[in-house]
Amino acid sequence: MFPGAVGIDVARDITKAIEELRNCIRLIIDLRGNTGGGIGGLRLMSYLTPHKLPVGYSLTKRRAVRYAFVDKSIVVVTEGLGPQKFHGRIVLLVNQHTTSAGEMIAAFAQENNLATIVGTTTAGRLLSGSVFKVGHGYILGLSVAAYLTWQGNLLEGKGISPDIEVDLPSEALQQGRDTQMQRSVELIKAL
Repeated sequence: MFPGAVGIDVARDITKAIEELRNCIRLIIDLRGNTGGGIGGLRLMSYLTPHKLPVGYSLTKRRAVRYAFVDKSIVVVTEGLGPQKFHGRIVLLVNQHTTSAGEMIAAFAQENNLATIVGTTTAGRLLSGSVFKVGHGYILGLSVAAYLTWQGNLLEGKGISPDIEVDLPSEALQQGRDTQMQRSVELIKAL
């Protein structure tokens, strides 16, 4: 996942990992089971493209009707970190347990043709939320905004369909085989 509301630590960790892979000419990113988190995943999206590209936006009800005193709508744009040796040779693995920021990354990569998406359709759970204290030690988490990709696609309830559908049967796992990873390795070797 991408912990932290701002995600500074995870962004630093991603940069450190990419720097350690500086001679890598192909890249497989495994987002299976990624439960999302904060905006730290933006750093990963930024490494998928050399340019500053719009990723998506959240839209609150207040913004939708254009009357707001305090609006939590946001626009997300990549950082423009420059070319990487692996650009054009990236595979992203996703599954039904990929949610939230993991889905943002997969959608961004797919809409901009930055990676081949392999696996099964993601969960379709991507709404911006806020947490409120309600007393007696309890908190309540509520969705406060819808997230749309830059091309205007709402992911909530739909998820991301992979470019190449590959199931991961329990029988294969019991035999120690990861059919999704195997297919990803075959694809990446051909790039």
